[in-house]
Amino acid sequence: QVYLRESGGGAVQTGGSLKLSCRVSGMILSVFTGQKMNWYRETPGNQRELVGSLIDGRTTELVDSVKGRFTISRDNTRRSVYLQMNDLKSEDSGVYYCQTDYFGRDVRGPGTQVTVSS
Repeated sequence: QVYLRESGGGAVQTGGSLKLSCRVSGMILSVFTGQKMNWYRETPGNQRELVGSLIDGRTTELVDSVKGRFTISRDNTRRSVYLQMNDLKSEDSGVYYCQTDYFGRDVRGPGTQVTVSS
């Protein structure tokens, strides 16, 4: 069974930074290294948005609203994916969770709350 668990959320002021982590368990390393991993967020209005994806070991895609501020990376030895968020804005507030499609199954973590206030 594959599980995802996020951590690193919290409350910060506008312009601050947070680094979210997503720990993957139950996935062998050779699969994880090539697994596409996604970061989503749900805003207070319950809108779900794809923030970005880590396509393989190096290629990432980010939504336009976070380009230049957010980066996605991975540590294969820790089976972890990270979302570094800089210059945070109030509209970045929401519940962030990681997600992956694992052999046809939609697997996601419970999420971590990010609150940005001025």
